[in-house]
Amino acid sequence: MNCPARQGGWIRFLPPNHIGTRGDKSMSGHSKWHSIRHKKAIVDAKRGAKFTKLIKELVVAARMGGSDPDANPRLRLAIQNARDMNMPKDNIERAVKKGAGELEGVSYEDFQFEGYGHGGVAILVEGTTDNMNRTAPEMRHLFSKHGGKFGEQGSVNWMFKKRGVIMAPAEGMDEEQVMEVAIEAGADDLENAEGYFRILTEPGTQENVRQAIEASGIRVESSTMENIPDNTIAIGVDDARKLMKLIEFLEIHDDVSSVSANYEVDDALIEELSAT
Repeated sequence: MNCPARQGGWIRFLPPNHIGTRGDKSMSGHSKWHSIRHKKAIVDAKRGAKFTKLIKELVVAARMGGSDPDANPRLRLAIQNARDMNMPKDNIERAVKKGAGELEGVSYEDFQFEGYGHGGVAILVEGTTDNMNRTAPEMRHLFSKHGGKFGEQGSVNWMFKKRGVIMAPAEGMDEEQVMEVAIEAGADDLENAEGYFRILTEPGTQENVRQAIEASGIRVESSTMENIPDNTIAIGVDDARKLMKLIEFLEIHDDVSSVSANYEVDDALIEELSAT
């Protein structure tokens, strides 16, 4: 199996005898910022707004693929994410039943909005809403208010690929061991940044990789499906500050579940941004 590493675009495949990506620094800024933002997300997850978003995803997943998690991969992932955030079992079951039509409730639908941020960075926003006539204008307003540009459908989504992203605390763990387990289970890449192992997988292998990692005694803190850019755009200090503000306002919107962008910033700027 070829092992991927960072270079220029998001993934470069290396020969089978190459293991690890520690020597490749071309994506270090983007990866480091991702890990810092992951830490922030863990803190934010304790708030009620995160539970609201998790419940929406449970409802939509059950509505789209049924209430049996064994036959519905999206629901399996939603349930696991809800458990990771210590959502009560009754809340999870009620959301699944609501989505499957076994209980009366609000009807949710998925959305994807596209646009551009500062420095020409492509932005992809995904989530669920019970009222598209409300959410669409609000998204357009957020882009406009914070210096972005709302795009047409299909304008940027072709720049991203859906990937599984597994985050595991690196403290006390041997990187070579974690990488061996992950690659053997079907992972594409592993990087160590800011105290976390970030493991990338294809959507169809994410669950197998997570199970293999946990079975080997490695704790998984989160397992999500994300839009990873094929290529990134390097941006400077001013654009980065403005872009992070736009992304933050998009992320805290109640209907938004994820915001992806194809930016790259260097480590020095990351330290400055994370301190503010």
